[in-house]
Amino acid sequence: MRLLIIAAIVMAVDQLTKQIVIRTMVIGHSIPVIRDFLYITYVRNPGAAFGMLPYQTAFFVIITVIVGALIIYYYRTLSDDHKWLRFGLSLQLGGALGNLIDRVSSGYVVDFINFTIWPPVFNIADSAIVIGIGIFLVAFWRDPELRGSRS
Repeated sequence: MRLLIIAAIVMAVDQLTKQIVIRTMVIGHSIPVIRDFLYITYVRNPGAAFGMLPYQTAFFVIITVIVGALIIYYYRTLSDDHKWLRFGLSLQLGGALGNLIDRVSSGYVVDFINFTIWPPVFNIADSAIVIGIGIFLVAFWRDPELRGSRS
């Protein structure tokens, strides 16, 4: 149940922020938040990370459904003791579903977080996926039971 609650919160925040950008900005417009460092820039991304594989919407939808099913399956195999692993998976699922909504409804993903030190523009869903993967990997690495260690 926690998986769905966290995923739903991530998805809702992602969609809300994207709607604010869509309704208040024009494509390509950029608003400085911290000049020369962080901008809100409205971009439409028809591909994956870094714009790879543009206009392959059906492919991304299929991959997202498969990955989402694998996340749910793996989450259900983990005991309640694996809170951080479960939290990481929940963030990943919420992010994947947030971007899936965009792809299904419009054929592209709305991106708007633009750090000048990191060229790609991204969104809340992308952030949740990356943070979720990071949390998952650290938690997995720190858990001797999952690593197969007996120490």
